[in-house]
Amino acid sequence: METGTTTDRIEKTITLRAARSRVWRALTIAEQFGEWFRVKLEGPFVEGATVLGRITHPGYEHLTMEIAVERLDPERYFAYRWHPYAIDPGTDYSKEPTTLVEFRLEDAAGGTVLTLTESGFDRIPLSRRAEAFRMNDNGWSEQLKNIERHVSQS
Repeated sequence: METGTTTDRIEKTITLRAARSRVWRALTIAEQFGEWFRVKLEGPFVEGATVLGRITHPGYEHLTMEIAVERLDPERYFAYRWHPYAIDPGTDYSKEPTTLVEFRLEDAAGGTVLTLTESGFDRIPLSRRAEAFRMNDNGWSEQLKNIERHVSQS
């Protein structure tokens, strides 16, 4: 896995030993996304839709995730917006800017290259920007391992 970061963006790349169509389904079918991401989503990913989901990762079950789907370009590109590291149930994050999460798929020998980019951290309030960046940087490293396990099992 390759990692690149600035203060505004996280970028990670991994080569998955799975067909592009398999990786695409894992990313964009809400039930499959939920399996590896550890969230129970309440609806499908559709451009322009907002999808809510209850986090199932131990210790975070009290949290609801909100994803605003930006774009689905089949088997190539999936993007959504969300509030990064929005873990305090007593905080209203709705007035804050969101970050853009992008997944790009490319063919590779024996599999698929998945590039994850999350950008827009420089717009997050200074009081929580560094922590949101650090936690999401670490979180995405784990999530890429999770999707790698997920696509290799099925």
